[in-house]
Amino acid sequence: MGLFDFLTGSKSAAPGAVKLPATSLRTALLALNRETSPWQVRDGAPEGCDLVAEWKIVDARWYEIFAKASLSKAFKVLMKFDEARGEVRAVDQEWTVEWRAGVPNLSLSAEAFRGQKVEMSFGAAVGFREDFSPGVIYEYRFATKEIKEPLQSAVTGSGWSWKGVAFGKL
Repeated sequence: MGLFDFLTGSKSAAPGAVKLPATSLRTALLALNRETSPWQVRDGAPEGCDLVAEWKIVDARWYEIFAKASLSKAFKVLMKFDEARGEVRAVDQEWTVEWRAGVPNLSLSAEAFRGQKVEMSFGAAVGFREDFSPGVIYEYRFATKEIKEPLQSAVTGSGWSWKGVAFGKL
């Protein structure tokens, strides 16, 4: 790997890991999906890539939490497999989210962002609960590493390298 990999988030394949075929890697990445997770991995065909990992911002179970947190950005990781090089090329995208009557409305940000991003937001609301006792009503924490670290571990554990792309072709 290169000298500036810490800036792009690039990671080499895990030592001793056998390189799996692209279909097995795809299966391993899709297996990261969990009901209780605020992000998902899905097919990337609409975006012109192999897979996309993103916050579940439009999922009915999660959008209320995102709205309460006043999350104004949606984060995506677009992934494309380069089987010849044994690497997954990844680029981050950020979208602006507008909340109307508690329902998310996605729109492309006026500021285009493409590259590698590290971001974290967190907060909590304290007030009276339904039983009139004081306490924490909800807490949230959204960090790009919550999405990226499991993806990178699955990729490097499958014998592939993770290549963060900022300016080059995905």
